[in-house]
Amino acid sequence: MALAITRQDRSAAELRKSAARSRDASAARRMLAIALVLEGSSREEAAESCGMDRQTLRDWVHRYNDEGLAGLVNRRAPGPAPRLSSEQEAMVARWVEEGPDLERDGVVRWRCRDLQERIRGEFRVSLHERTVGKLLAKLRFRRLSVRPQHPQSDPAAQAAFRGGFADRVKEAVGAVAPGTPLEIWFMDEARVGQQGTLTRIWAKRGTRPRAVRDHRYTWAWLFGAVCPERAIGAAVVLPEVNVEAMNIHLAEISRCVTHGAHAVLVLDGAGWHTSPRLRLPGNISLLPLPRYAPELNPVENVWEFLRQNLLSHRVWDSYDAIVDACCHAWSALMSTPEQIASITRRSWARVKV
Repeated sequence: MALAITRQDRSAAELRKSAARSRDASAARRMLAIALVLEGSSREEAAESCGMDRQTLRDWVHRYNDEGLAGLVNRRAPGPAPRLSSEQEAMVARWVEEGPDLERDGVVRWRCRDLQERIRGEFRVSLHERTVGKLLAKLRFRRLSVRPQHPQSDPAAQAAFRGGFADRVKEAVGAVAPGTPLEIWFMDEARVGQQGTLTRIWAKRGTRPRAVRDHRYTWAWLFGAVCPERAIGAAVVLPEVNVEAMNIHLAEISRCVTHGAHAVLVLDGAGWHTSPRLRLPGNISLLPLPRYAPELNPVENVWEFLRQNLLSHRVWDSYDAIVDACCHAWSALMSTPEQIASITRRSWARVKV
């Protein structure tokens, strides 16, 4: 006995319109088959016209009666149940974030095979190495290049610096007249030379592409400073890094500070940054970073951007060529204020004037 179509919320014409709008060809065929039945065609004719047999059409009519159009869409098989519970997956995530213990795990960085052994030992669950890789992807982990961290860096001091940045700025400006507009600047130096920098490039899987790299030792120092909120910078290129070079850079920064404003220059504790021989312009105050905390200085990201995009894979024959390359790279970045803002702005480094 033919199964009746008991759902009456759509007419045959409406089913045809829905089929025409559907991006699922299989679901559209099922809608048309049911529309044919509603128009008076036999079950056999409707099934044959839409590329299915009568029993298959009967099964889809069951689904349509129960669920409407949603019942005509293919459903993905649920697959096997996860081998690890959500709590166990969360524990694996903690292992990855904390890193391995050399004495316990025998490695200094996690590989899939190492996590495979740890999971087997902790949970008595055997997973294929590729399954561990899929689990890491599910937990939103990727293989990334690490940033170096000094062993004496103090995370607590860095957190306190970020959290109390506004108070530290007030202490740094000291006797500056109330109501004076403030600008936050960051500065650092980078050595650029014939040794050059190699970066990652796109290449075919399984190959190791080559790139030129000089082995001579001529270099220049690029002194750079940026004001993230204004998306501008000030730089000089000099042959040496010392107090005299720092004084030249301070004069250049002073020239770029908005007229009538006062700049708070955030910088690390290098000797030429703290020397009593510095000639500090009247519109600049210095604010030192915590010790061993380059990650708090966005100019480090500026150096990374310049090296990866403008200063890598190059060979320079002379000091003058290095100076020209530094000037061109810095000018290219300064011509894109939106790029400067994207690289250097930090939410914790904004101070209301």
